[in-house]
Amino acid sequence: MDGKSKMEIGNTKIKNKYSLERIGIIVFYVSVLLELIIVIIDKSNYINPIEGQLFRITFVFACLKVLLTKYTKKEWLAMLAFGILGLISYKMTGRNEILRIVVFIAACKNVDMRRMLKFVFYTTLAGCMILVLLSISGIYGGVALVNDFGRGYIQTRYTLGIGHPNALHCMFLMLLSLGLYLYNDRMRWYYYIVLFGLNYGLFVLTDSNTGMLMSMCMIIGAVLIRYWKGIRQQVWIYGAGIGLFLLCIAFSVLAADSRVAKPSKYWFENPWVAEAESHLNGRIIDLYYGSVNQEGTTATWSLFSRPENNYYFDMGFVRLFYWYGIIPAAIYVILHILLILQLYKRRDGTGLVMVSVFAIYTLVEAHLVSVYIGRNYILFLMGMYMSDMLYLGSEKEAYIWNAGKLI
Repeated sequence: MDGKSKMEIGNTKIKNKYSLERIGIIVFYVSVLLELIIVIIDKSNYINPIEGQLFRITFVFACLKVLLTKYTKKEWLAMLAFGILGLISYKMTGRNEILRIVVFIAACKNVDMRRMLKFVFYTTLAGCMILVLLSISGIYGGVALVNDFGRGYIQTRYTLGIGHPNALHCMFLMLLSLGLYLYNDRMRWYYYIVLFGLNYGLFVLTDSNTGMLMSMCMIIGAVLIRYWKGIRQQVWIYGAGIGLFLLCIAFSVLAADSRVAKPSKYWFENPWVAEAESHLNGRIIDLYYGSVNQEGTTATWSLFSRPENNYYFDMGFVRLFYWYGIIPAAIYVILHILLILQLYKRRDGTGLVMVSVFAIYTLVEAHLVSVYIGRNYILFLMGMYMSDMLYLGSEKEAYIWNAGKLI
């Protein structure tokens, strides 16, 4: 075979490689788009009768992206290990979220994740604006709720088509956080003032204390990263981020343990739990008196959970342990810490602010602990950095049909 023929064969292989990768990326975008549409539908008043089928389609598309992507030997082994974890979880609980997340994170390889996150940002923003416009125009969805929201008096709080006032401010927080993560380095000082104004204006409509406070923390954190010279280079802020995350986990575990909380007559004998509950508007007490079997307390936790653990409550990290089990939750804690270490290596200060705000928010709200991949932006960051987080990189890569050659 002459040199020209060898060159032609080499060029053909390169073209085939890029064709497969391009197809895989397109398929992955379709998968993410479907995930986002599912999220938007869930935020509306519409009950989606085919949600489960749509999740299966997104899973198949993500699997197809994996099949059309080259991975290193370590990456294939990591996928296998986490896949087994997902299968065990599915077998023990009937939940397929871990398996879906494993495939989703693996499918993020070779995808420009910042561009993907911009796609997520604008698609979610457009979806929420459509719900708001449909609501205020009277076409579909409620504008406000009149109810006693656990504060002992009747209130009118606005939803603007997004189901619940807390959910409305939650979506503002999520979009605000993602927008600042993507564009903070290009922000003008007066943009932050506009964001403060929007947050306060929305608070007047929703009266959502948690959403307002967390949004304010996100804006202040972004301002500090933007204008405090050299702060993003400092190791201590990333250490503080890890400490804050672990503190949120520890608080959740202790609050859910009846031996620590000491519930008694719809209150708590433990003074610090009682003090925390006075600010959390029934979130801890709901674990002990919201169900017959005290669903969510540590007495209902197990290593891999069980099918009966399907009760809904607000505290996100408690739900993580309750829904999925102690072992999967512990693995997530480790991965979250590794993610923060990766943010330190890249001096990604705004990313640190975002995951820290999300940690505090997940302490009291379970928005990020759900069946919806498209609304958990931490999973996108893990997809961006997972190979580096676990040191899985290598020069040799192969598609699944050639993976045996890597051994």
